Amino acid sequence: MQFHHRAVPIALSAVLLDAIGFGIVMPVLPRLIVELAHVGLSDAARIGGYMLVAYAVTQFFAGPVLGTLGDSIGRRRVMLFSMLAFSIDYGLMAVAPTIGWLFVGRLIAGITGASFGPANAILADVTPPERRGATFGLMGAAFGVGFIIGPAIGGLLADFGPRAPFIAAAVLAGLNAIWILVALPETLADENRRPFAWGNAHVFAAFKPIFHAGNAKWLLLAAFLWQFAHMVYPSTWAFFGEIAMGWNEKEIGLSLAASGVAMALVQTLATGRIIKRFGEAKAVVFGMLAGALVFVGYIFVRNVPMIGVLIAFGAFQALAWPSINALLSRMTDPSHQGALQGGLASLNSLALILAPLLLTQALAFGSERGFTGGNFLAAAILAFSALLIVLFKVVPKVSTPEPVA
Repeated sequence: MQFHHRAVPIALSAVLLDAIGFGIVMPVLPRLIVELAHVGLSDAARIGGYMLVAYAVTQFFAGPVLGTLGDSIGRRRVMLFSMLAFSIDYGLMAVAPTIGWLFVGRLIAGITGASFGPANAILADVTPPERRGATFGLMGAAFGVGFIIGPAIGGLLADFGPRAPFIAAAVLAGLNAIWILVALPETLADENRRPFAWGNAHVFAAFKPIFHAGNAKWLLLAAFLWQFAHMVYPSTWAFFGEIAMGWNEKEIGLSLAASGVAMALVQTLATGRIIKRFGEAKAVVFGMLAGALVFVGYIFVRNVPMIGVLIAFGAFQALAWPSINALLSRMTDPSHQGALQGGLASLNSLALILAPLLLTQALAFGSERGFTGGNFLAAAILAFSALLIVLFKVVPKVSTPEPVA
Protein backbone atom coordinates (compact mmCIF):
# COMPACT_ATOMS: atom_id res chain seq x y z
CA MET A 1 0.00 0.00 0.00
CA GLN A 2 1.30 3.47 -0.93
CA PHE A 3 0.78 6.37 1.47
CA HIS A 4 0.56 10.03 0.57
CA HIS A 5 2.76 11.14 3.51
CA ARG A 6 5.43 9.31 5.49
CA ALA A 7 3.73 10.21 8.78
CA VAL A 8 0.65 8.17 7.85
CA PRO A 9 2.13 4.64 8.18
CA ILE A 10 3.92 5.65 11.40
CA ALA A 11 0.71 6.96 12.96
CA LEU A 12 -1.13 3.83 11.82
CA SER A 13 1.62 1.62 13.24
CA ALA A 14 1.42 3.43 16.57
CA VAL A 15 -2.32 2.79 16.73
CA LEU A 16 -1.77 -0.82 15.69
CA LEU A 17 0.70 -1.43 18.53
CA ASP A 18 -1.56 0.40 20.98
CA ALA A 19 -4.55 -1.73 19.94
CA ILE A 20 -2.49 -4.89 20.34
CA GLY A 21 -1.55 -3.80 23.86
CA PHE A 22 -5.18 -3.00 24.70
CA GLY A 23 -6.47 -6.24 23.19
CA ILE A 24 -3.92 -8.43 24.95
CA VAL A 25 -5.35 -7.69 28.39
CA MET A 26 -9.06 -8.05 27.59
CA PRO A 27 -9.34 -11.85 27.80
CA VAL A 28 -7.77 -11.98 31.28
CA LEU A 29 -9.30 -8.89 32.86
CA PRO A 30 -12.38 -10.70 34.26
CA ARG A 31 -10.19 -13.35 35.94
CA LEU A 32 -7.81 -10.76 37.39
CA ILE A 33 -10.72 -8.78 38.85
CA VAL A 34 -12.20 -11.96 40.33
CA GLU A 35 -8.80 -12.83 41.82
CA LEU A 36 -8.06 -9.42 43.34
CA ALA A 37 -11.59 -8.50 44.46
CA HIS A 38 -12.63 -12.01 45.57
CA VAL A 39 -16.01 -11.78 43.81
CA GLY A 40 -18.04 -13.73 41.26
CA LEU A 41 -18.38 -12.93 37.58
CA SER A 42 -21.51 -10.78 37.87
CA ASP A 43 -19.87 -8.56 40.49
CA ALA A 44 -16.64 -8.59 38.45
CA ALA A 45 -18.61 -7.22 35.50
CA ARG A 46 -19.80 -4.37 37.70
CA ILE A 47 -16.27 -3.65 38.94
CA GLY A 48 -14.97 -3.77 35.37
CA GLY A 49 -17.59 -1.17 34.52
CA TYR A 50 -16.50 1.07 37.38
CA MET A 51 -12.90 0.81 36.14
CA LEU A 52 -14.02 2.04 32.73
CA VAL A 53 -15.84 4.92 34.42
CA ALA A 54 -12.64 5.90 36.24
CA TYR A 55 -10.75 5.84 32.94
CA ALA A 56 -13.43 7.78 31.11
CA VAL A 57 -13.92 10.53 33.71
CA THR A 58 -10.23 11.41 33.68
CA GLN A 59 -10.04 11.23 29.88
CA PHE A 60 -13.12 13.44 29.53
CA PHE A 61 -11.16 16.28 31.09
CA ALA A 62 -7.72 15.33 29.77
CA GLY A 63 -8.68 14.73 26.11
CA PRO A 64 -9.24 18.40 25.19
CA VAL A 65 -6.09 19.38 27.12
CA LEU A 66 -3.97 16.98 25.09
CA GLY A 67 -5.71 17.97 21.86
CA THR A 68 -5.20 21.69 22.48
CA LEU A 69 -1.64 21.00 23.58
CA GLY A 70 -1.08 19.20 20.27
CA ASP A 71 -2.29 22.31 18.43
CA SER A 72 0.35 24.28 20.34
CA ILE A 73 3.51 22.16 20.70
CA GLY A 74 2.84 19.60 17.96
CA ARG A 75 1.45 16.09 17.64
CA ARG A 76 4.72 14.17 18.00
CA ARG A 77 5.43 15.22 21.58
CA VAL A 78 1.89 14.45 22.72
CA MET A 79 1.94 10.98 21.17
CA LEU A 80 5.35 10.25 22.71
CA PHE A 81 4.14 11.32 26.16
CA SER A 82 0.99 9.21 25.84
CA MET A 83 2.86 6.05 24.87
CA LEU A 84 5.42 6.40 27.67
CA ALA A 85 2.62 6.86 30.18
CA PHE A 86 0.76 3.84 28.80
CA SER A 87 3.86 1.70 29.25
CA ILE A 88 4.03 2.76 32.89
CA ASP A 89 0.29 2.16 33.26
CA TYR A 90 0.37 -1.44 32.02
CA GLY A 91 3.47 -2.14 34.12
CA LEU A 92 1.64 -0.87 37.19
CA MET A 93 -1.37 -3.06 36.46
CA ALA A 94 0.90 -6.09 35.93
CA VAL A 95 2.13 -5.90 39.55
CA ALA A 96 -1.11 -4.62 41.13
CA PRO A 97 -1.50 -6.26 44.58
CA THR A 98 -5.07 -5.04 45.11
CA ILE A 99 -8.05 -4.00 43.04
CA GLY A 100 -7.34 -0.39 44.01
CA TRP A 101 -4.07 -0.51 42.06
CA LEU A 102 -5.99 -1.49 38.93
CA PHE A 103 -8.09 1.63 39.37
CA VAL A 104 -4.94 3.75 39.73
CA GLY A 105 -3.68 2.28 36.47
CA ARG A 106 -6.90 3.19 34.70
CA LEU A 107 -6.70 6.75 36.05
CA ILE A 108 -3.20 7.12 34.60
CA ALA A 109 -4.42 5.81 31.25
CA GLY A 110 -7.33 8.24 31.27
CA ILE A 111 -5.15 11.25 32.03
CA THR A 112 -2.67 10.50 29.28
CA GLY A 113 -5.33 9.57 26.76
CA ALA A 114 -4.45 7.17 23.94
CA SER A 115 -2.79 7.43 20.59
CA PHE A 116 -6.02 7.78 18.63
CA GLY A 117 -6.67 11.50 19.16
CA PRO A 118 -3.24 12.84 18.17
CA ALA A 119 -2.92 10.15 15.48
CA ASN A 120 -6.18 11.30 13.90
CA ALA A 121 -4.96 14.88 14.09
CA ILE A 122 -1.81 13.80 12.23
CA LEU A 123 -3.94 12.25 9.49
CA ALA A 124 -6.03 15.43 9.26
CA ASP A 125 -2.83 17.52 9.02
CA VAL A 126 -1.51 15.65 6.00
CA THR A 127 -4.70 14.56 4.18
CA PRO A 128 -6.92 16.67 1.87
CA PRO A 129 -10.48 17.01 3.20
CA GLU A 130 -11.99 14.90 0.42
CA ARG A 131 -9.74 11.94 1.32
CA ARG A 132 -10.07 12.04 5.11
CA GLY A 133 -12.94 9.58 5.37
CA ALA A 134 -10.97 6.83 3.65
CA THR A 135 -7.82 7.71 5.61
CA PHE A 136 -9.65 7.67 8.93
CA GLY A 137 -10.93 4.28 7.80
CA LEU A 138 -7.33 3.06 7.68
CA MET A 139 -7.04 4.12 11.32
CA GLY A 140 -9.97 1.85 12.10
CA ALA A 141 -8.31 -0.92 10.10
CA ALA A 142 -5.12 -0.55 12.15
CA PHE A 143 -7.18 -0.87 15.32
CA GLY A 144 -8.93 -3.92 13.84
CA VAL A 145 -5.66 -5.64 12.97
CA GLY A 146 -4.49 -4.90 16.51
CA PHE A 147 -7.58 -6.68 17.75
CA ILE A 148 -6.75 -9.65 15.57
CA ILE A 149 -3.32 -10.01 17.12
CA GLY A 150 -3.82 -8.68 20.65
CA PRO A 151 -6.67 -10.83 22.03
CA ALA A 152 -5.23 -13.95 20.40
CA ILE A 153 -1.88 -13.32 22.11
CA GLY A 154 -3.68 -12.46 25.35
CA GLY A 155 -5.59 -15.73 25.29
CA LEU A 156 -2.35 -17.66 24.80
CA LEU A 157 -0.46 -15.71 27.46
CA ALA A 158 -3.27 -16.43 29.92
CA ASP A 159 -1.66 -19.86 30.38
CA PHE A 160 1.14 -18.02 32.22
CA GLY A 161 -1.31 -16.27 34.54
CA PRO A 162 -3.61 -13.24 34.31
CA ARG A 163 -0.71 -10.78 34.76
CA ALA A 164 1.44 -11.96 31.85
CA PRO A 165 -0.58 -10.07 29.18
CA PHE A 166 -0.13 -6.81 31.11
CA ILE A 167 3.64 -7.24 31.05
CA ALA A 168 3.51 -7.84 27.29
CA ALA A 169 1.32 -4.75 26.86
CA ALA A 170 3.80 -2.61 28.83
CA VAL A 171 6.65 -3.77 26.59
CA LEU A 172 4.62 -3.03 23.45
CA ALA A 173 3.75 0.48 24.63
CA GLY A 174 7.43 1.11 25.37
CA LEU A 175 8.43 -0.06 21.89
CA ASN A 176 5.70 2.16 20.49
CA ALA A 177 7.23 5.17 22.26
CA ILE A 178 10.66 4.37 20.78
CA TRP A 179 9.12 4.05 17.31
CA ILE A 180 7.47 7.47 17.64
CA LEU A 181 10.67 9.07 18.95
CA VAL A 182 12.82 7.71 16.13
CA ALA A 183 10.55 7.79 13.08
CA LEU A 184 7.58 10.17 13.44
CA PRO A 185 7.95 13.62 11.83
CA GLU A 186 6.06 16.62 13.15
CA THR A 187 3.05 17.29 10.92
CA LEU A 188 1.65 20.51 12.40
CA ALA A 189 2.96 23.46 10.40
CA ASP A 190 4.23 26.46 12.33
CA GLU A 191 1.63 28.75 10.76
CA ASN A 192 -1.17 26.50 12.02
CA ARG A 193 -0.02 26.47 15.65
CA ARG A 194 -1.79 28.50 18.30
CA PRO A 195 -0.84 29.36 21.88
CA PHE A 196 -2.06 26.97 24.56
CA ALA A 197 -4.75 28.43 26.80
CA TRP A 198 -6.58 26.60 29.56
CA GLY A 199 -9.75 28.40 28.54
CA ASN A 200 -9.67 26.49 25.25
CA ALA A 201 -8.81 23.12 26.79
CA HIS A 202 -12.30 21.77 27.40
CA VAL A 203 -14.88 19.94 25.36
CA PHE A 204 -17.11 22.94 24.58
CA ALA A 205 -14.21 25.00 23.28
CA ALA A 206 -13.05 22.03 21.19
CA PHE A 207 -16.35 21.99 19.30
CA LYS A 208 -16.77 25.79 19.13
CA PRO A 209 -15.29 26.09 15.60
CA ILE A 210 -18.08 23.89 14.18
CA PHE A 211 -21.07 24.89 16.33
CA HIS A 212 -22.18 27.47 13.78
CA ALA A 213 -22.56 24.78 11.09
CA GLY A 214 -26.28 24.05 10.88
CA ASN A 215 -26.16 20.26 11.18
CA ALA A 216 -23.13 19.96 13.48
CA LYS A 217 -25.09 19.78 16.72
CA TRP A 218 -27.22 16.92 15.41
CA LEU A 219 -24.18 15.10 14.08
CA LEU A 220 -22.45 15.46 17.46
CA LEU A 221 -25.53 14.15 19.27
CA ALA A 222 -25.75 11.17 16.92
CA ALA A 223 -22.00 10.56 17.34
CA PHE A 224 -22.39 10.53 21.10
CA LEU A 225 -25.34 8.11 21.07
CA TRP A 226 -23.51 5.86 18.61
CA GLN A 227 -20.34 5.76 20.69
CA PHE A 228 -22.46 5.13 23.79
CA ALA A 229 -24.00 2.10 22.07
CA HIS A 230 -20.68 0.92 20.63
CA MET A 231 -19.11 0.87 24.11
CA VAL A 232 -21.05 -2.34 24.70
CA TYR A 233 -18.05 -4.19 23.24
CA PRO A 234 -15.15 -2.90 25.40
CA SER A 235 -17.29 -2.64 28.51
CA THR A 236 -19.14 -5.98 28.40
CA TRP A 237 -17.88 -8.39 25.72
CA ALA A 238 -15.43 -10.36 27.88
CA PHE A 239 -18.06 -10.69 30.62
CA PHE A 240 -20.80 -11.47 28.09
CA GLY A 241 -18.59 -14.22 26.63
CA GLU A 242 -18.21 -15.92 30.01
CA ILE A 243 -21.74 -15.36 31.32
CA ALA A 244 -23.84 -15.89 28.18
CA MET A 245 -21.62 -18.20 26.11
CA GLY A 246 -19.57 -20.00 28.78
CA TRP A 247 -16.30 -19.11 27.01
CA ASN A 248 -12.86 -19.25 28.58
CA GLU A 249 -10.06 -16.72 28.05
CA LYS A 250 -8.83 -18.33 24.82
CA GLU A 251 -12.33 -18.41 23.33
CA ILE A 252 -12.89 -14.76 24.27
CA GLY A 253 -9.56 -13.92 22.67
CA LEU A 254 -10.46 -15.79 19.48
CA SER A 255 -13.84 -14.06 19.25
CA LEU A 256 -12.17 -10.66 19.57
CA ALA A 257 -9.57 -11.66 17.00
CA ALA A 258 -12.33 -12.72 14.58
CA SER A 259 -14.00 -9.36 15.10
CA GLY A 260 -10.71 -7.65 14.38
CA VAL A 261 -10.24 -9.60 11.14
CA ALA A 262 -13.71 -8.68 9.92
CA MET A 263 -13.35 -5.01 10.88
CA ALA A 264 -9.91 -4.70 9.30
CA LEU A 265 -11.19 -6.17 6.03
CA VAL A 266 -14.11 -3.74 5.92
CA GLN A 267 -11.95 -0.74 6.79
CA THR A 268 -9.24 -1.65 4.30
CA LEU A 269 -11.32 -2.89 1.37
CA ALA A 270 -14.74 -1.26 1.70
CA THR A 271 -14.70 2.01 3.66
CA GLY A 272 -12.92 4.16 1.07
CA ARG A 273 -14.98 2.74 -1.80
CA ILE A 274 -18.31 3.16 -0.02
CA ILE A 275 -17.53 6.74 1.02
CA LYS A 276 -16.41 7.60 -2.52
CA ARG A 277 -19.55 6.06 -4.02
CA PHE A 278 -22.22 7.23 -1.56
CA GLY A 279 -20.63 10.02 0.49
CA GLU A 280 -19.78 10.22 4.17
CA ALA A 281 -23.31 10.89 5.45
CA LYS A 282 -24.79 7.78 3.81
CA ALA A 283 -21.79 5.73 4.95
CA VAL A 284 -22.71 6.74 8.51
CA VAL A 285 -26.23 5.42 7.89
CA PHE A 286 -24.95 2.09 6.54
CA GLY A 287 -22.61 1.66 9.49
CA MET A 288 -25.17 2.52 12.15
CA LEU A 289 -27.84 0.29 10.59
CA ALA A 290 -25.45 -2.66 10.52
CA GLY A 291 -24.46 -2.05 14.14
CA ALA A 292 -28.02 -1.68 15.41
CA LEU A 293 -29.17 -4.89 13.70
CA VAL A 294 -26.23 -6.82 15.09
CA PHE A 295 -26.96 -5.58 18.62
CA VAL A 296 -30.47 -7.01 18.23
CA GLY A 297 -28.96 -10.29 17.06
CA TYR A 298 -26.74 -10.60 20.13
CA ILE A 299 -29.82 -10.33 22.37
CA PHE A 300 -31.05 -13.70 21.12
CA VAL A 301 -28.17 -15.65 19.52
CA ARG A 302 -26.34 -18.17 21.73
CA ASN A 303 -24.59 -20.53 19.30
CA VAL A 304 -21.09 -20.07 17.93
CA PRO A 305 -21.83 -20.30 14.15
CA MET A 306 -24.45 -17.54 14.38
CA ILE A 307 -22.13 -15.45 16.54
CA GLY A 308 -19.64 -15.74 13.67
CA VAL A 309 -22.27 -14.47 11.21
CA LEU A 310 -23.03 -11.51 13.49
CA ILE A 311 -19.33 -10.69 13.84
CA ALA A 312 -18.90 -10.74 10.04
CA PHE A 313 -21.95 -8.56 9.33
CA GLY A 314 -21.27 -6.33 12.30
CA ALA A 315 -17.91 -5.34 10.83
CA PHE A 316 -19.76 -2.91 8.58
CA GLN A 317 -20.57 -0.79 11.62
CA ALA A 318 -16.93 0.31 11.30
CA LEU A 319 -18.11 2.60 8.48
CA ALA A 320 -19.79 4.96 10.92
CA TRP A 321 -17.03 6.54 12.98
CA PRO A 322 -14.48 7.36 10.22
CA SER A 323 -17.28 8.99 8.23
CA ILE A 324 -18.47 11.02 11.23
CA ASN A 325 -14.89 12.07 11.92
CA ALA A 326 -14.38 13.11 8.29
CA LEU A 327 -17.57 15.20 8.24
CA LEU A 328 -16.58 17.03 11.43
CA SER A 329 -13.00 17.47 10.25
CA ARG A 330 -14.26 19.19 7.11
CA MET A 331 -16.02 21.73 9.31
CA THR A 332 -12.85 22.58 11.27
CA ASP A 333 -9.91 24.72 10.20
CA PRO A 334 -6.30 23.39 10.26
CA SER A 335 -5.34 25.13 13.50
CA HIS A 336 -8.12 23.36 15.45
CA GLN A 337 -7.79 19.76 14.22
CA GLY A 338 -6.09 18.67 17.44
CA ALA A 339 -8.75 20.37 19.54
CA LEU A 340 -11.45 18.65 17.49
CA GLN A 341 -9.88 15.23 18.07
CA GLY A 342 -9.50 16.04 21.75
CA GLY A 343 -13.15 17.00 21.87
CA LEU A 344 -14.14 13.76 20.17
CA ALA A 345 -12.00 11.91 22.72
CA SER A 346 -14.02 13.63 25.45
CA LEU A 347 -17.24 12.68 23.67
CA ASN A 348 -16.06 9.08 23.66
CA SER A 349 -15.09 9.42 27.31
CA LEU A 350 -18.53 10.67 28.25
CA ALA A 351 -19.96 7.61 26.51
CA LEU A 352 -17.50 5.47 28.47
CA ILE A 353 -18.60 7.11 31.71
CA LEU A 354 -22.23 6.31 31.05
CA ALA A 355 -21.80 2.95 29.29
CA PRO A 356 -20.60 0.98 32.34
CA LEU A 357 -23.31 2.57 34.43
CA LEU A 358 -25.94 1.33 31.97
CA LEU A 359 -24.52 -1.49 29.85
CA THR A 360 -22.52 -3.50 32.40
CA GLN A 361 -25.27 -3.05 34.94
CA ALA A 362 -27.86 -4.19 32.37
CA LEU A 363 -25.79 -7.33 31.74
CA ALA A 364 -25.33 -8.04 35.44
CA PHE A 365 -28.96 -7.26 36.37
CA GLY A 366 -30.36 -9.39 33.54
CA SER A 367 -27.98 -12.32 34.03
CA GLU A 368 -28.98 -12.59 37.68
CA ARG A 369 -32.54 -13.10 36.42
CA GLY A 370 -31.80 -15.47 33.55
CA PHE A 371 -31.64 -12.85 30.73
CA THR A 372 -28.12 -12.42 29.36
CA GLY A 373 -28.83 -9.91 26.58
CA GLY A 374 -29.68 -6.79 28.58
CA ASN A 375 -26.48 -5.04 27.57
CA PHE A 376 -27.20 -5.45 23.85
CA LEU A 377 -30.86 -4.49 24.26
CA ALA A 378 -29.75 -1.14 25.70
CA ALA A 379 -27.12 -0.76 22.96
CA ALA A 380 -29.68 -1.43 20.24
CA ILE A 381 -32.00 1.29 21.56
CA LEU A 382 -29.13 3.79 21.59
CA ALA A 383 -27.94 2.83 18.11
CA PHE A 384 -31.38 3.09 16.52
CA SER A 385 -31.80 6.52 18.18
CA ALA A 386 -28.53 7.69 16.62
CA LEU A 387 -29.57 6.29 13.24
CA LEU A 388 -32.89 8.16 13.26
CA ILE A 389 -31.11 11.44 14.05
CA VAL A 390 -28.71 10.94 11.14
CA LEU A 391 -31.50 9.99 8.74
CA PHE A 392 -33.76 12.92 9.54
CA LYS A 393 -31.40 15.68 10.74
CA VAL A 394 -28.02 15.09 9.09
CA VAL A 395 -28.40 13.38 5.69
CA PRO A 396 -30.90 15.93 4.28
CA LYS A 397 -28.50 18.80 5.08
CA VAL A 398 -25.16 17.28 4.10
CA SER A 399 -23.85 17.31 0.58
CA THR A 400 -20.17 18.18 0.50
CA PRO A 401 -19.46 20.61 3.32
CA GLU A 402 -16.44 22.87 2.99
CA PRO A 403 -13.91 23.49 5.78
CA VAL A 404 -14.60 26.69 7.69
CA ALA A 405 -12.07 29.49 7.72
